[in-house]
Amino acid sequence: MSFHRPKIMGVLNLTPDSFSDGNLYNTFDKALDQAKLLAISGADIIDVGGESTRPGANRVEVSEEQDRVLPIITEIAKLNLATISIDTMNSETAKLAVAAGASIINDVSGGQADPDMFSVAAESGAKIVISHWRGFSDSMDQLNQYQDIAKDVASELSRQVEKALQAGVKRENIIIDPGLGFAKDMSQNWELVARLDELEKLGLPILVGASRKRFIAGALAEDVLTVSNERRDVATAVLTALLLQRKLWGVRVHNVMATLDAINVVAALREAE
Repeated sequence: MSFHRPKIMGVLNLTPDSFSDGNLYNTFDKALDQAKLLAISGADIIDVGGESTRPGANRVEVSEEQDRVLPIITEIAKLNLATISIDTMNSETAKLAVAAGASIINDVSGGQADPDMFSVAAESGAKIVISHWRGFSDSMDQLNQYQDIAKDVASELSRQVEKALQAGVKRENIIIDPGLGFAKDMSQNWELVARLDELEKLGLPILVGASRKRFIAGALAEDVLTVSNERRDVATAVLTALLLQRKLWGVRVHNVMATLDAINVVAALREAE
């Protein structure tokens, strides 16, 4: 088996309603402390988000999103804690975040929620994560009809990549994400994870964000609501270890230390062979 060490993207949700850590980092000091913890734990990237994308989540005003994310991005950049990613579907937020110090735009809508997102990425020179997406959180669970989950996701991502290129985004600045949990049921998520080779055919860096999601919890208990974040983190780390044979650009996780431990264990085993 081959081994590829991915970048670790640590999640920093500055939201009151994210599915696993909503309202935990709702002040500047709490958010900065968590950013420092992510960096100390080994995060290569800190992904700052101000709008929840959990199933059923309501959208927030762009001004409110910006009030949440811009001060902490500015401080993280000032302290040079890690590379900064802005988790947003709004082009104006992305533009301001890059000006404040972010160098990656992580758009879970893959450029579909805001038609100006690709132009902002092109003009700013930032890298952009294009995720597979079919609709906003209040409707995505009804949009999970596929002929072939892996091939359909790859095809739909390819279309968004082409739009980004046409908007002037450089190919070397594009990262793709299978959009686990977005318009996909539990079995579809697992099938997609098992068939990431279909995405690899696009020849672009891949980011996987499985951390703490429902399909992870579903492998541990029938009632996903009974599965703690601690158990989800262990399961996420196990999945990360198994995926290290893939050529992943990065993994987006809540528990950076557990993920880094899993990566280091696999690396030690590979080196001993």
